[in-house]
This record gives sequence, structure tokens and C-alpha cells, in this order.
Amino acid sequence: MSGFEFRDPALLLLSVLAPLVYWFASRAPSSIRFSSHSLLEESPHSWRIRMLPLPPACLALATLLLAVALAGPRTGDAETRIFREGIAMMMVVDRSGSMNARDFVEGDTSVDRLIAVKQVLNRFLGLDGNTEGRPDDLVGLVSFARYADSAAPLTLDHRNLGAILDQTEIVRDPQEDGTALGEGLALAVERLRRSKAQSKVAILLTDGVGNAGDISPGQAAELAAAHDIKVYTVGAGRTGYAPVPVEWRGQQVLRQAFVELDERTLQEIAERTGGRYFHADNLDALSEIYDEINSLERSEIVELRYMQYDEYYKEFAGAAGLSMLSAALLSGSLLRRLP
Repeated sequence: MSGFEFRDPALLLLSVLAPLVYWFASRAPSSIRFSSHSLLEESPHSWRIRMLPLPPACLALATLLLAVALAGPRTGDAETRIFREGIAMMMVVDRSGSMNARDFVEGDTSVDRLIAVKQVLNRFLGLDGNTEGRPDDLVGLVSFARYADSAAPLTLDHRNLGAILDQTEIVRDPQEDGTALGEGLALAVERLRRSKAQSKVAILLTDGVGNAGDISPGQAAELAAAHDIKVYTVGAGRTGYAPVPVEWRGQQVLRQAFVELDERTLQEIAERTGGRYFHADNLDALSEIYDEINSLERSEIVELRYMQYDEYYKEFAGAAGLSMLSAALLSGSLLRRLP
């Protein structure tokens, strides 16, 4: 509730007419002439004589109240509404066989790269219960190996999205293994292109080299740039040897296998689309990268203020009318002057 105010305060200047109205109303001429006023002055004054200034005072008060009514007395109730314009964001996650490398460590236990990515993305979405997440953003999921798959459309239902992410697995069939980097990004661009959000972002994570698919990473980057879609690229792991689980004599053991990360291509994609490239070779670095992306891409916040007024001109106008009516009744009855 704001303070009392007037819509047109300049009209309050009309209140200066109140003394003039009182003066003119008090000097009403009498029709009876006296040769001398001395006898009247010596006579005792009745209560009616003492009340004679009341009708002019009522008229003066009515003038004052009308001036206030015309000025528009009111009080305002301020209301603030926060509108958040969310971002449309596609997470593009590699699930090829190389993501099975166990070079990411959680505590004292090594985990594969996809598990590490799931943990970080769940925190990014606020599904860990410790972070705010991005409740106003449309987020979707594309996964890819030899083929790209739209795992989840753009949605505000991040909890369901998290469940789909948790069910995403590393490919086991060698016929489906590969890294269709360009097709994964192109599919994300197609989903984002249809969104009506003002800001559109793709976060592409891979640990390998594009070696499958009909669309090259460069073509996918051009497509993203053509639709004003910013791409943040994340390279997981590094080129070199990493422990990979293999079956040996009926048991699963870790053996060193050569893995390759095409950082140059990821850098070119980010530069072409106005995004940034990040490199993560451990779980902590991966978490920090998504925290930084979270700070870079924030929802636009617009604050709208509304003011609703309670008008009081009717009350003041009504009081002015009562004052004039009182003046007329008093002048025509108890305080009637002789003609």
C-alpha cells in the first residue's frame, strides 16, 4: 500500500475559493432598514444569531471538498510480477563404446565417463536436491553413437528427463558403435529450431572423434549458426591410453586401450556458433564446466510493476453535497433570514 496521493494535484488550487465563498455568503443583504444599529447591538444575542456563520461555513467547506474531489484523491496498491524468459537447451551426449573408459574417479572408485556425465547433468538440472537447477528452461536430450537418437524432447519436466537420462546406456552391439558427432548435433539443432524460445543452446559432450553419420561436424555447426543456436562443446578425457573393462576368462578386467579426442573439431564448432569449448579429464573438472555453462546461460528476468488505485473522489464529492444541503436547510429553516 502506497501513500495517499492526488491524480491532478494542481486542481487543489481551487480550494483558495473557499474563503471567498464564505465572505460572499456571510454578506447577504438584508431587506429591513434601521436608522440606528445601537439598539440591536445592545440586545442579547440568541443561539440563532451565534449560528448565523454556519451556512456560509458549510458552503466554504463544500467548496474545499469539491476541490479535493476534482484533484482525484487515491491510494495505490503496488504489485510486482517477475517474468522469466527461459532458454531452450539440448544436451547432446555421446554414448559410444569409448565412454566406457574408467579414467573418471568418484571417491576411491573409478566410474565410466557416461556415469560421470549423468551425475553432473542431474546436478545441472537440480535433480540432486542440492542445487536450484534450471526450472524455467526447456531442456531436451539427444544421445548418439553410430546413430543419433532424440531421447527426450524439450520439456520443463526435468524429473522425467532425468529418468530418461539415467536409462541411457553405452552401446554394447559393435554394429551400433561409433561416434556420429555431426548427426547428434544436427538432430539437436532440428529440435531447437522448432522452439519459440528467444535463446537456444546446445551442449555437446563427446570423448572421441566423429567417424560415423552422413552429416559432418562442420555441416552441423553451420546449421546451428544459421539458426542462431549457440553450441558449448565439452571434451571428456584425453587422447592417449585409458583403462577400459574387457572380458577375460569369464571375468571383467581393466586393460589399457588407446582413445582419441578430437579437440580441434570441438573448438571449431564452438567458435563457429559463438559458444565455448571446455576440456574435462576428471569428474571435478566436468562439474566445474557445467557450473560455468550454468552461469553463462541464464534466463532473462523481467520485472513488471503494476499500480492499482482506490479512488476516493466520490466520498469527497458526496461530503461536499451534504455540506451544501446542510447550508440550504439551515438557511431555509432554523437560521432563516428575514426577507
